[in-house]
Amino acid sequence: MNTKIYFIIGVSGVGKSTIGKHLSKKLKLPFFDGDDFHSKKNIQKMSDGLPLNDEDRLEWLQSLNELAKKNSKEESCIIVCSALKNKYRQMLSKNIENQVKWIFLKGNYKQIKERMDQRENHFMDSQLLKSQFDILEIPKNAIHIDVHLTPAEIVNTLEKELLLKSEFGVFGLGVMGKSLSRNLASNGIKLSLYNRHIENEEENIASTFKNLHEELSSAMAFDDVSLFVNSLQKPKAIMLMVNAGKTIDAVIESLLPFLSKGDVLIDGGNSNYKKTNARMQYLNQKGIAFIGAGISGGEEGALKGPAIMPGGNREAYEMVLPFLETIAAKDKNKLPCCTYMGKDGSGHFVKMIHNGIEYVEMQLLAEIYVLFKSLGKNPDEIAEIFESWKETTNSYLLEITIDILRKKEGEDWLLDKIMDKAGNKGTGNWATITTAELGVPSTMIASALFARYTSFYKEERCLASKNIRSNINESIALTVDDLLRAYQFGRIINHCQGFKLIQEASTHYDWNLNLSELARIWTNGCIIKSDLMNELVTIFKSTNHLLSTEHITNTLKELKPAIKKVVSVGIIHELSLPCLTESISFSNSFSTENSSANLIQAQRDYFGAHTYQRTDDKSNTSHHTDWSSKK
Repeated sequence: MNTKIYFIIGVSGVGKSTIGKHLSKKLKLPFFDGDDFHSKKNIQKMSDGLPLNDEDRLEWLQSLNELAKKNSKEESCIIVCSALKNKYRQMLSKNIENQVKWIFLKGNYKQIKERMDQRENHFMDSQLLKSQFDILEIPKNAIHIDVHLTPAEIVNTLEKELLLKSEFGVFGLGVMGKSLSRNLASNGIKLSLYNRHIENEEENIASTFKNLHEELSSAMAFDDVSLFVNSLQKPKAIMLMVNAGKTIDAVIESLLPFLSKGDVLIDGGNSNYKKTNARMQYLNQKGIAFIGAGISGGEEGALKGPAIMPGGNREAYEMVLPFLETIAAKDKNKLPCCTYMGKDGSGHFVKMIHNGIEYVEMQLLAEIYVLFKSLGKNPDEIAEIFESWKETTNSYLLEITIDILRKKEGEDWLLDKIMDKAGNKGTGNWATITTAELGVPSTMIASALFARYTSFYKEERCLASKNIRSNINESIALTVDDLLRAYQFGRIINHCQGFKLIQEASTHYDWNLNLSELARIWTNGCIIKSDLMNELVTIFKSTNHLLSTEHITNTLKELKPAIKKVVSVGIIHELSLPCLTESISFSNSFSTENSSANLIQAQRDYFGAHTYQRTDDKSNTSHHTDWSSKK
């Protein structure tokens, strides 16, 4: 991000070349005039008083893009050209989006025409000006400069904006805010940092943090909101890294007096997607864009490269794309693990379901750990077995579980000293509520969540252990391979349910989510990255329904004997295996052609006259019966 390509754009006659030359001298940067790269054919056409069409401009735009790409590898430069449409600007910045800064010189038709009429020996006649205004699409992601200012005033304004102001702001320096800030700065992005000031509690947080890390040497640190916001280049882009809920709303209100139309706020926390929708609507009325960006990877991911799931207005996303894609993790093809999700709160929605899948993945490993303990394995032995599983079933969570199992304090395993009460931050709860609201059977997320809730009743569990559990002395007849295959079965069902929930939400809310692209950005940087996720990238290119694919169904058939055996043994030995049990239970339910739901529907009709449909009536007519045998 250190090398910048400054495109000065606008209709003919706004003074692009004049400003570009003056600015290049001021900043000591190479200058290129786009007019010099027009073909003789284009120049002749404009000299004849004919406007260029898209076909005429294609080769010209491509040549300027090649010029920009060449310079992006060497040093910053200034290029001036009209770039009147969004698609022209996309062509100019192709493959260097993260390094381009747009400067838009704006003026009205009368003002510009008067200037053009005074020009001599220029192939662009003032009569063509109207055609340029007709196709002009005003850029939102640019510094806007009014050309009523003198060239000297414009250059001075740009110098202050480009050299003395930051490109990006981070509001909130908790664990994630600090890691993301260091990631941004390490990628050459000039930052402004803010953390609140509370007397005797939180003082000089931003400046102290800045001074601790060399990569932040050029960053600016603030504990005053107005100074923080005013330190940013226009349009301002600010990442909010504060607690979800009322805190976000309070922060937004504190920022609003200092924001202008076209500025962008990014909520990088775990906000509820419905709240994100409401905030977008509220800020849209004020001309402020709002992005709800799910960020996964924890402290280390935020520092080295997280998976980022931004949702909201697409134009707003494109404004902050250079920053988010630069700091994101990279997939196996070196592409950023960050992509536009969809409109509204879709980014925070998919992050919520990501966390739901994560809950299940953690619970499955915990259940396998319990089974191995019941087989008499100690943590080191379990870690060795898990190490061997990495060849076929690797994941980030498996890797960290191996580290956890091996960690000791003196001669004792640390894991044995940790209280068995599992907390949660709310996203699993939201995911469970959402799956119920949408009527989608994501049963494993609910099971994993309720397992955490159950764990919290430690004292009551201890009492129940004495009063309810049976004394079972017979040994457990399970092999390592049984447990591996049961684990694999549970993970497949978990991903089937999680992605099914995302697909149903996409249809319900008209988000048009791309499941293959979503799986791709989850292949690195995030908590649920795994070998299985890599497989899903390809599978989702041809279907959105995993349980209808031959590869998935054949794999489940192969693994089914193991999961049935493991769950059966677990029940007989009174082991708590909620997610493993639910995986085979859901499989049995989902693959039952004629279920027990006909009796449920008859019961509903009996006591509530809710009606039912008949299998021998293809008209979808609703029927009601007087069921009572007493009449």
